[in-house]
Amino acid sequence: MQETRPAATAVAVTAFICSNCARPGQTPSSAGRPRPTVPDFQWPVPVREVLVACTGRLQPEHVLKAFETGSDVVCAVGCEEDNCHYLEGSQRCARRVDYLRSILDEIGLGGRRLLFFHLPGTAGQDLALGAGKPQPADGSEARNARVAALREQMTQALDGLPANPMHAAPVAEAAAQIPQEVDTLDDDNEE
Repeated sequence: MQETRPAATAVAVTAFICSNCARPGQTPSSAGRPRPTVPDFQWPVPVREVLVACTGRLQPEHVLKAFETGSDVVCAVGCEEDNCHYLEGSQRCARRVDYLRSILDEIGLGGRRLLFFHLPGTAGQDLALGAGKPQPADGSEARNARVAALREQMTQALDGLPANPMHAAPVAEAAAQIPQEVDTLDDDNEE
């Protein structure tokens, strides 16, 4: 029987989130970029949110490290492919996610633990604002609906999975057990 998810406050999900998706458009300036904003996902479980400049920069070792530290699910949230600030960042991430799923299946962890979601990017809005064109419609209601759908899909994926076998709790339990005693006396040198 597979172990159930511990009720402790351990991080169940690690979410790598593009800093350019699901935010309002911003006028580019030479004075520096404003601080990125992340939508309030209202996660129903503990989530470690990692803000990245682009999900295309997400490397396999980042995802594998998240699993190693005990996350049951890892998800990447990137821009829609036709509205990525880095042009091909979302496409690159999608290819890496496919590759990593095959690795996770191969090592027995399961590729369905790795999710990839698209939220509206803001490249088009930022360009329109920078060119002095009227700001496109906000679309916050549609954005909020997409965020809610993303949250629901992640929750469903989490509910259908057993706990990550690499979770730190089994290691802590093993450390608490009494170690095997070993006789270190040398039989030849007894006095």
